[in-house]
Amino acid sequence: MATDLIEINAENPDKAALDRAATAVLRGKIVAIPTDGLYTLVADPFNLQTVVRVFQAKGRESVRSLPLLVGGILMAEEYAKESTARFTILARRFWPGPLTIIVPASEKVPLKVTGNTGRLALRQSKAPVVAGLLERVGRPLIGTSANISGAPTCRSGIDVFGTMDGRLDLVLDGGTITGTGATTIDITEPYWRVIREGAVTERELAELLQGT
Repeated sequence: MATDLIEINAENPDKAALDRAATAVLRGKIVAIPTDGLYTLVADPFNLQTVVRVFQAKGRESVRSLPLLVGGILMAEEYAKESTARFTILARRFWPGPLTIIVPASEKVPLKVTGNTGRLALRQSKAPVVAGLLERVGRPLIGTSANISGAPTCRSGIDVFGTMDGRLDLVLDGGTITGTGATTIDITEPYWRVIREGAVTERELAELLQGT
């Protein structure tokens, strides 16, 4: 499989490039894009053949879930099993931004996407490329780090191409991305816990969620 590469302006992406990427996603392809911090693989979570390809492209264990990028709180609530006060507080404070929130998945989400756990990681990114793609496809997108599992996440389109050529279909190269990755918080249990600390600190979360 040949991997194509298109240069774009990450802050003001070309409409034609976004159209091409959206069409590719809707056809079951895997696309790497620049987001707010790192490069990310996006794909259609409702195409099970594509979901399998994402796991294979990353060399990722199928028992690990694949995060989803959403366009906002309303879209997230559609794919979460329930909307809790804790979720609403976090999303209103940190979205769009670098916080991934793990919630119980609704039945609309293929179990394979959750790694057969029934848990779903959701995030609204502030990156223009993500917003443009979501607007065009009208559904959540798989949004997992652009790397081989266990290796560092790629910070430029050229790095993605060099590392994953032949494993995906298209790279939108927005140059080098500098920034801290997203923090991941799990709120599926009575007591929340930070799975990975990134741009949002655990202290910030603790102060916000005090008493919830």
